[in-house]
Amino acid sequence: MTKIIKILGTGCPKCKTTTALVEEVVKENNIDAEIIKVEDIMEMMQYNVLSTPVLVVDEEIKIKGRVPKKSEIIELLK
Repeated sequence: MTKIIKILGTGCPKCKTTTALVEEVVKENNIDAEIIKVEDIMEMMQYNVLSTPVLVVDEEIKIKGRVPKKSEIIELLK
């Protein structure tokens, strides 16, 4: 089943790093996932978070306000 991964962020360096890490992990581990970058403030507000980046997997907030390690991302996507 395809995982839906959303990265919420306005395009700051931390958000870009998080996006790149998630893309690497998905590619390196052959994970069936759709990665969606959410930069719209109104859409981000629906998740009720104040600090970015935010990693959302299948509509569940997993990490917010920091750049995750690759090992963390792998664990969250398994």
